[in-house]
Amino acid sequence: MAIKQFVVGSFSDEEQLLPAVKKVRAQGYKLYDVFTPFPVHGLDAAMGLRQTALHTAGFIYGALGTATALLGMSWIFVVSWPLDIGGKPHFPLPAFVPITFELTVLFSAVGTTLTFCWLNQIMPGVKKHIFHPRQSDDRFVMAIELTPKTNAEEVKQFLLNNGAEEVTVQTAEEGWWYGLYSKREAYDDINPQWSVQ
Repeated sequence: MAIKQFVVGSFSDEEQLLPAVKKVRAQGYKLYDVFTPFPVHGLDAAMGLRQTALHTAGFIYGALGTATALLGMSWIFVVSWPLDIGGKPHFPLPAFVPITFELTVLFSAVGTTLTFCWLNQIMPGVKKHIFHPRQSDDRFVMAIELTPKTNAEEVKQFLLNNGAEEVTVQTAEEGWWYGLYSKREAYDDINPQWSVQ
């Protein structure tokens, strides 16, 4: 994972955040992420995020559950252990409907939940850099990744002019990792001279 620099702006409400996000993208800065304590209507469009494909994943998991149920019961009752129960056929499709429905719902619900957690990197044990201690409490936090063409002071001033109340420059590990400690603690222990700020 790469160590990158970010300019982080903190806003008090979404009324200031939303126009600022639009202006940051219009200005051509590299928007890393926006953290809010509750969903903000229109923020995904302002950030330029595409429509989620989570519903497609849910359909695929549901179809897999349906296939698993029908194939499993067919193999058990027709091939592996066919029993004559009251003269019923070995493949009684109407009797398979309840279990097929239940497995469809189970596969879809569990699969979609795990996919959501994976895509949003919120699985148990995942550690990520916290840009602001109140980013999921009552602050709206925007992180802009610095590139070789971007001037940190210029970005800081831009955020302050667009409603940010606090602006900091942070060096952080991009992405996520598993562990009981932060990457900063690990790096500081191994290389005290190279400390992540």
